[in-house]
Amino acid sequence: LSVGEAKNLPTYPGPNKMRDCYCTVNLDQEEVFRTKIVEKSLCPFYGEDFYCEIPRTFRHLSFYIFDRDVFRRDSIIGKVAIQKEDLQKYHNRDTWFQLQHVDADSEVQGKVHLELRLSEVITDTGVVCHKLATRVLECQGLPIVNGQCDPYATVTLAGPSRQSEAKKTKVKKKTNNPHFDEVFYFEVTRPSSYNKKSHFDIEDVDEVDKMEIRVDLWNASNLKFGDEFLGELRLPLKFLRQSSSYEAWYFLQPRDNGNKSLKPDDLGSLRLNVVYTEDHVFSSDYYSPLRDILLKSADVEPVSASAAHILGEVCREKQEAAIPLVRLFLHYGRIVPFISAIANAEVKRTQDPNTIFRGNSLTSKCIDETMKLAGMHYLQVTLKPIIDEICQVHKPCEIDPVKLKDGENLENNRENLRQYVDRIFTVITKSGVSCPTVMCDIFFSLRESAAKRFQGDLDVRYTAVSSFIFLRFFAPAILSPNLFQLTPHHPDPQTSRTLTLISKTIQTLGSLSKSKSANFKESYMASFYDYFNEQKYADAVKNFLDLISSSGRRDHKSIEQPILLKEGFMIKRAQGRKRFGMKNFKKRWFRLTNHEFTYQKSKGDHPLCSIPIENILAVERLEEESFKMKNMFQVIQPERRVLYIQANNCVEAKDWIDILTKVSQCNKKRLTVYHPSAYLNGHWLCCKATADNTPGCTPCTGGLPANIQLDIDGDRETERIYSLFNLYMPKLEKMQEACGSKSVYDGPEEEEYSTFIIDDPKETYKTLKLIIEGVGTLEQEHAQYKRDKFKKTKYGSQEHPIGDKSFQTYIRQQSEISAHSI
Repeated sequence: LSVGEAKNLPTYPGPNKMRDCYCTVNLDQEEVFRTKIVEKSLCPFYGEDFYCEIPRTFRHLSFYIFDRDVFRRDSIIGKVAIQKEDLQKYHNRDTWFQLQHVDADSEVQGKVHLELRLSEVITDTGVVCHKLATRVLECQGLPIVNGQCDPYATVTLAGPSRQSEAKKTKVKKKTNNPHFDEVFYFEVTRPSSYNKKSHFDIEDVDEVDKMEIRVDLWNASNLKFGDEFLGELRLPLKFLRQSSSYEAWYFLQPRDNGNKSLKPDDLGSLRLNVVYTEDHVFSSDYYSPLRDILLKSADVEPVSASAAHILGEVCREKQEAAIPLVRLFLHYGRIVPFISAIANAEVKRTQDPNTIFRGNSLTSKCIDETMKLAGMHYLQVTLKPIIDEICQVHKPCEIDPVKLKDGENLENNRENLRQYVDRIFTVITKSGVSCPTVMCDIFFSLRESAAKRFQGDLDVRYTAVSSFIFLRFFAPAILSPNLFQLTPHHPDPQTSRTLTLISKTIQTLGSLSKSKSANFKESYMASFYDYFNEQKYADAVKNFLDLISSSGRRDHKSIEQPILLKEGFMIKRAQGRKRFGMKNFKKRWFRLTNHEFTYQKSKGDHPLCSIPIENILAVERLEEESFKMKNMFQVIQPERRVLYIQANNCVEAKDWIDILTKVSQCNKKRLTVYHPSAYLNGHWLCCKATADNTPGCTPCTGGLPANIQLDIDGDRETERIYSLFNLYMPKLEKMQEACGSKSVYDGPEEEEYSTFIIDDPKETYKTLKLIIEGVGTLEQEHAQYKRDKFKKTKYGSQEHPIGDKSFQTYIRQQSEISAHSI
């Protein structure tokens, strides 16, 4: 998700008229991301990206704009809500959305399970009346309002001439998945003489058809404003004429508010870019043929005839091919030979050493993606401390005389900037021993290819590597630290300007070009760069590049400095280390490094508790029934000690579980079984065992080793590649035609074929044939899976409640396909 900017927000009613706004991203009502606050603006620019795996089903992806209020709760200005089935319409396109009014009655999520039964009752006097039994079984996924959810349901029978009084279930405390299982009876028709032919007298039929049963969900609130509406369901009774009993799940709906008319452009608009992918992944054996063709890519001669290279040729953007390819090759340990092969082919096609790896080719995109995946910890340990300092201290560093603020001194600013550049340059050039092995092996290959191709140019062995490590790794990370997880948000304008100036200078220092000052359009940058026109800087760059691209370089595991992996506030339950005292819940700052997992009262405080990584025996989810709290997980330690933690939302809970599991995966004493619920009141809630040292009752989930090769699902990446090949099938067929044309005619190429790189038409054609066959087979498997799913799926089941629009669309599509095949 890219949250770009908002514009034309309504003015604040006070004298200032400006607002301090931030934007939240929500799965239904659950907040999963929040931007920084942009102060004093009605057109705030955010420029923030957010990526997440979605760990649960959802109906809407929502974006809320809030105005910060120092004294009261922050107020909502408006929202954008995109239905799940509409996400593809806006896929990877910058789109302006009008902000909509937020009405408490329309903020609905969750589903309800009902059973309705209409029956005849013969009274003692021999007359018949009809009664409706409404059984409210349970609800799932209700919204949490102001941090709590104490739900209850009301049931009403309504008709044109009457309305029964609302009947109410018990309030279920502290749960958004309440089990009610309560039955309510309503008299539907007046008593009449018994008639065997029909359930109803003729006049009763019309009346029943116009009646409806209404179920409303409420949150029992202690506030003076009354209980909060959570959603409703209205069901006409006429559908019971076919069958006297009916049981199903339903999505809750918003309350009809009498169609209040509001101008759509009252609240301004929000620019968003959403990229949403959903893949159905089969088991591994389904992908063997396509995966084998892809993994052999590094060995195909020429590499332009390989399946991976062909994917890069047919995709509209090289980036969309690079992401799954790099992840797949990393997973199977084939990334270095693959990148070496495509880089070597690109170097051979390059005529000028000064333009080496400067284009947006498949090679450069694959190396970028590899550095992002393999080099994230390297960036954290190298740049994060000084980036944090720049963001917190706010030293003035503007050196453009035109942009100087009142009271700022140009010489002081130049000195501040020079010190920052010097410090960042030093930490980078001394970080060679920390550079990940996979990056070093790729750099060695680039260096060798470039030196062999341009033997007369002594500097090309350096520029081939520096064009990646400086221009495409360190400089972008300094420029936009939020995109490389060095800062949580996009920096403020002053800090952003400082980082831009530092990034430009570091980029030029790393480029080793002959006339450095000529690289700058701005005269103030050229004169500032004179500070660094000393040989010692060029020597330091060359020594650093030599170290990270030397063939005999070992991974320096002996340099054991803690790497910060993740940190943030969460809520934890007391572990019972003291003999007496309440086991209550407290908010703490958690910090995970590759050495230990700690928590303290606030960021920067002394740790209250430290768990060495080797003492983490399992990390698993905790069932909600344990403490009536969502998004909880448990960290299991020796002697059955368990730390129970609540994350802020479902995405954050998944992130913490994943990273804790990965970092502790190699521990020798890892558990194989665990208890999915807590030990409370003398027994385990899951298996009812009374001894607190009873071995677990459920197998532990298979985590992934703390190793980048296996921190990836190879089958999922192959499925993504299949989807891309399938999407660009017309181009694959066009490429086949181009191969035929090239091998038959040696004359001038047709213009539509000239976009493809085809060095060996015969080999390329063979590979294309295998790809098209593999994609066709997988396409048939997907079609069969959809047909089988369509036959088995019941509308109104827990997975597909009545009101599920995405499922209705799916049914319509399947019906059309079935009709077409018939």
